[in-house]
Amino acid sequence: IKKLFLIVFVVILVLSFATCTAGPNEKVKTASPDGKVAGFLYGLWHGFIALFTFIISLFSNNVGVYEVYNNGGWYNFGFILGVMVFFGGGGRAGKRSRSRN
Repeated sequence: IKKLFLIVFVVILVLSFATCTAGPNEKVKTASPDGKVAGFLYGLWHGFIALFTFIISLFSNNVGVYEVYNNGGWYNFGFILGVMVFFGGGGRAGKRSRSRN
C-alpha cells in the first residue's frame, strides 16, 4: 500500500507541475506598438533590473517584469544571464564554503 501511495503521489505531483507550466508567447518576434522587438541586450538589461521592476509591478499595472515583444531565445538568454549576474549566481556561496575548509 505504501508503494501505491507513493506512485499516486508522484503522478499527482507531476500532473500538477505540468499544468502550471507557462504557455507559449504569441507575441514573440512581433513588434511592440512603438515598433521595437527586444533582443539580447534588452533581455540582459531587463534581467539586471528584474528585482526593481517586480517591486514596481506590485503597485502598478503599467509595468511588467518581462518584455513579451521579444525575439525569443536570445532575449531569454540575456534575461537569465542578467538575473544571474545581478543576483550573483551562487558563485560567492561556493567560494565561501571552500575557503572554510
